[in-house]
Amino acid sequence: MKIIAMIPARYSASRFPGKLMKNLGGKPVIVRTYEAAVKANLFSEVYVVTDSEIIFKTITEAGGKALMSLKEHECGSDRIAEAVENLDVDIVVNVQGDEPFIDTVSLSKLIQAFKDDKNNEIDLASLKVPMTNLEDIENPNNVKVITDVNNFAIYFSRSVIPYHRDKDVNVTYYKHKGIYAFRKKALIDFYHTPMTPLEAAEKIECIRYLEVGKKLKMIETSVESIGIDTPEDLEKAITYLENE
Repeated sequence: MKIIAMIPARYSASRFPGKLMKNLGGKPVIVRTYEAAVKANLFSEVYVVTDSEIIFKTITEAGGKALMSLKEHECGSDRIAEAVENLDVDIVVNVQGDEPFIDTVSLSKLIQAFKDDKNNEIDLASLKVPMTNLEDIENPNNVKVITDVNNFAIYFSRSVIPYHRDKDVNVTYYKHKGIYAFRKKALIDFYHTPMTPLEAAEKIECIRYLEVGKKLKMIETSVESIGIDTPEDLEKAITYLENE
């Protein structure tokens, strides 16, 4: 089973433009992420796939592997799919470019799910993290996920799901952590399927997989990643790196 990591990397970002090129302990964020993915020793190959000549040059000059997107893309899955369409690979893991401190334990769990999937039932796998803080649960920026008894995703939403009508029943809320592992076919099918209605309404790309009948396995993790979405996040990351 050939498993590769793809790191989608756009230069522009609405909340923090150019964040992947910001200095983190003497190296750009995207270089830190690439090196951490390689160091995880989970993948046959690691690539950065980008629309930016600056990022492409930065990665290649650092000795890394980078691919330029040929088209404009709405989401990371489309960017990755274009890059892997002609590659000989079984499983593709999407590593977030703005999360330079790789959670190798959770990534290992995603990969193991496919190794244990003897009947090839799983089309893709992703992560979920328990939430207990009401403000976090009600925050529409936190995508919630509900699953069946076998931990396959039923639905994702920015709304609070499930609705806790019967207070005598215990409910655990889960936040979707947007790291994926795909079978190549599922990823390519996604790429060649137009945006679906619920996906468009919620602005959650993984809903497209559910709407077209793909099986998405959710793996629980307790690890919260350090994502860099704002200048304040970058300061936290710098502090974390200094204290590692």
